[in-house]
Amino acid sequence: MYRKYGKRLLDIFISLCGLFVLSPVYLVVAVLVRNKLGTPVIFRQDRPGRNEKIFSLYKFRSMTDARDADGNLLPDDVRLTPFGKKLRSTSLDELPELWNILKGDMSLIGPRPLLVKYLPLYNEEQRHRHDVRPGLTGWAQVNGRNALTWEQKFAYDVEYVRHVSFLLDCRIFARTIRAVLKHEGISGEDSATMKEFTG
Repeated sequence: MYRKYGKRLLDIFISLCGLFVLSPVYLVVAVLVRNKLGTPVIFRQDRPGRNEKIFSLYKFRSMTDARDADGNLLPDDVRLTPFGKKLRSTSLDELPELWNILKGDMSLIGPRPLLVKYLPLYNEEQRHRHDVRPGLTGWAQVNGRNALTWEQKFAYDVEYVRHVSFLLDCRIFARTIRAVLKHEGISGEDSATMKEFTG
């Protein structure tokens, strides 16, 4: 019952409450992003959701558009400013995803939505991460986040898909609060962001 009905009802309730209660925070962050990083304030990118259906994910912008002499974007660790790092470490950049949750693109808890270009690279086991809606936070995020290898991350994702329950979601939510407060697993082992998945 929870997996089929309760989880979605809980997502709607929590996302509505979050959008209302956190509206002042949205305003402050939007103004800061506009002043420090420019426009657009909201970063939009296509991501695969449940059953690999593509949707537009929304986040607060955390990187500049700095480019080299040929017009190519500079590496992430160059474009990620101290302000952007602070947004990510506090997870404030993720707040617009509450709208994705309300729309039904995402869930509060589930495997994080990754890049569309990764879809052909998953093996049969890893592809099961798309059997449920992607989440704002998930089992992999509370067990290491970007500090995990891709193999470890996908193993946690699939484990979650196979054991979805109200108690597990409550456990992940509680551990997410702790991870955010401690700023755990924000960066990869030797990069500002997670390395690209190459299969």
